[in-house]
Parts: sequence; C-alpha cells; structure tokens
Amino acid sequence: MTAPLATKPAEAETRAADDTVIRSILVVDDSRAQLKIISSILKRWGYDVAEANCGPAALEIAQERTVDLVISDWMMPGMTGLELQDNLSQVFGDHFVYFILLTSRTEKADIATALEAGADDFLSKPLNIDELHARISSADRLTRMQRELAKKNALITQTLEELKGVYAALDRDIEEAQAFQQSLVRDRQQSFEGADVALILKPSGQVGGDLVGCFEVSKGRIGVYAIDVAGHGIASALMAARLASYLSGNTPASNIALKAAAHGSYSMRPLDEICRQLNDLVMDEMGSEKYFTMALADVDLSTGAGLLVQAGHPHPLLLHADGGAHRLGNGGVPVGMVRDARFEVVAFSMAPGDRLLLSSDGVSAGGDHSDIEATAQWLMSATQRHGGASGTALLDALYGDACEAVGGDELDDDFSAALLELKGP
Repeated sequence: MTAPLATKPAEAETRAADDTVIRSILVVDDSRAQLKIISSILKRWGYDVAEANCGPAALEIAQERTVDLVISDWMMPGMTGLELQDNLSQVFGDHFVYFILLTSRTEKADIATALEAGADDFLSKPLNIDELHARISSADRLTRMQRELAKKNALITQTLEELKGVYAALDRDIEEAQAFQQSLVRDRQQSFEGADVALILKPSGQVGGDLVGCFEVSKGRIGVYAIDVAGHGIASALMAARLASYLSGNTPASNIALKAAAHGSYSMRPLDEICRQLNDLVMDEMGSEKYFTMALADVDLSTGAGLLVQAGHPHPLLLHADGGAHRLGNGGVPVGMVRDARFEVVAFSMAPGDRLLLSSDGVSAGGDHSDIEATAQWLMSATQRHGGASGTALLDALYGDACEAVGGDELDDDFSAALLELKGP
C-alpha cells in the first residue's frame, strides 16, 4: 500500500559516511511507487540497493547476494514482512542483517508482536526522510557492534580451540611422563638370593616426586631406598627421574652408591658419604631449589646385618616375624636443604622372616603427615592387621587402608614404599 513520503530538499543530498558498515540494502515493498522512491533516496546516499516487490523475490535476491540491511513493508500479499524476516534469518545464517519494518500500525501490541518475531526496528508511514536516515544510522551502529562482537567471539572460539590443542598436547606429554615414571619401578616384585623386595608408587596427581627402588651391590647384598622430592607435579617428577639415574640397578657403573672393586665387582659406599655427595649435587649442580628426603638401607642378606641412613624421611619400620615392630633411625636433615650437612648412619639386624619397610609421608595416619608417632603406630597396626599378606599384596593393602582413612579413592600426597622381606633358611 502506497503512503505519502515526507521529504526536505537538503536531506535528499545526505551521503553515507565512508566508514559505515552498512553498504548493501534490500528494499521490499509491493508498492512500485514507494519501492522506487525509497530506493532512489538510498542510492543518492551512496548505498548499493536491491529491490523486490514481494517476499519470494526478496528471498531469491538474498540467496544470490549478501545484504547488510533489509527495509520491508509489513503488510504484503503472499508473504508478510514478518514472515519474510523469519525466512531471511534462515538464509543469512550467522551473517547478521538488520531488519527494519515499514508500517502504518501504531498500536503498542502490534509493535511488541513484531519485535518478538524478530524485527529490529520500525519506520512509520508516511515515511519521513530524517527518520529514515536516523534509523539507518542506528542500524549501522548496532551492526558494527554486532560484527565486532562476532569477530571477538570468533577469536575467542579460535583461541579456545588452540588452547584445547595445547592442553591435549600437554596431557599427552604428562601421560608419557607418567608412563616413564612408572617404568622406574617396572618390576614391582624383585627376588634376590636371600630376600624379596616389593615396591609401590602411587602419585597423588598424574606425576609425582616420590621414588623407590633397589639394586644389587654384590651377591647376597642389596641396597634399598625411598625418596620423596619436596612438592608435587612435573618439577618434582623430573628431579625424581634424575635421582633414579644416580641409583640405577641396571648400570652399576653410574650408580652413585657403588664403587668399583676388584675383578669387576662393586661395593657399597658409606651411606653418609652417599648422602653428602647427593647433597652437593643438589646444592651445586642441579640448579634447583628443591630438596628431598631419603631412607637408604644396605643389607647383608646372608647375615641380616644392615645399615641405614635417614635423611629427613619418615622412620623406616622393622617388622619382626613374631608380629612385633619398631622404628629405625633418628630423623636427620633432608638432602639439598643445608650445605655441608652431616648424616647419621644406624645399624640394625634382621632375622629370617623379618621385613624392612621404607615408606613416604603419603603413608600416614588419616592423612596427617605431621604426627610422626601416630603415623608409625598406624603403620605398625596396619601391617599387623594384614599380617598374612606379603610383598606387593601387603603394599596394596596399605594403600587401600590409607585411602580409606581419608575417605576417598586417592590421597592428597604421593604414596610410595619399598618392602624388603628376608627369606628364611
């Protein structure tokens, strides 16, 4: 339906600004006269204008070219302006197009209905050029904001996808680090002439700073150790891996605890000397502010005579075959904490059937690592409770007890232990 057009000579010469984002406008009206009038004004303002005299014709144009703004009559035969807007939204997809509805309706209920249906703005009939220019300027501002927002959202989406890739790569690296760390205790149960050694290593996260192991010094003599690097996570795990290379049972020539003897054999260095050498390495060569606690035992399997150095590590337990138990060691200072530290060596003796347990502070009474006495008592009672178990079965049972004590399936600290069982005659 044709309506009068209010114009002013000066306004007809208005030009679209060079920085406008709206460049292409689709005008839809079943009135040929009004269609031409609006189109000619827009063209004089510098816009690229497409014309359609009905909804279906407008849809065909929208499928062939991109437009930035649609100005459509509301009431048209065959397809109303609101129906056109709904169809165009499907054609344009994610491309934001501002939609202005031409109408002579002034009822608030009609306006509300149109806005709810998806119209962005209105132009009242009869059309006023000042109002037309103001509506297009407003549409340009909102379209600019919408497109800037879309660009930012696209950038955020791209960044999130890139971060997902980075985190996926990190996860793969951590999984490989976890597999490597577990390979440090590849053989959880090892047999020697006169003794069996069982190991367990359960990081609180994907990787941790605990380390347990054993190595043969000579026939009938072995070293057993437990290490806990301060902190958790990758940095602690890397330091633990480096320490594993210093105490390797596969390459005795590089084992810092061993010294070459006659005929290609090896002997154990004094335990306090081993700790001092590791202390110097941490302080002078590793370039790390981390320190670690350690318990290292040297056991003669033929006689049961043993030596132990405790460097700030939880007290090892000597579990007797008759069910009794007692703590070994006097505490000591962690390795890498104090320069020129001194470490005390204590002697102990094992009888056939006795077991020596070296454990980290993750093996604690209800998760309370600070209560040394309570932890020792908890360990003693737990091992006595599982008196029929041995080797890895006993260590797995202790881990289950520790998890149960804190009411969960995992601990907040790394759990590790080495169990030496002296065989009977």
